[in-house]
Amino acid sequence: MRVTIDRSRCSGHGRCYTLAPDVFDCDDDGYSLVKSETVPPEFEAQARIGEQNCPEQAITLVDDA
Repeated sequence: MRVTIDRSRCSGHGRCYTLAPDVFDCDDDGYSLVKSETVPPEFEAQARIGEQNCPEQAITLVDDA
């Protein structure tokens, strides 16, 4: 699975990195960052939770399957 964040849509709510800290982080201004574009299988559930809870729909997940 790969994950990206559309930085132009992110408003810095922080839900993704609060709910999925192994996948997402934040910059100094509170906007989301992806820790690694490729999500290890053990963190895929967290990535989905982060995506589903983004009010701006700034997170995109792509299954590599």
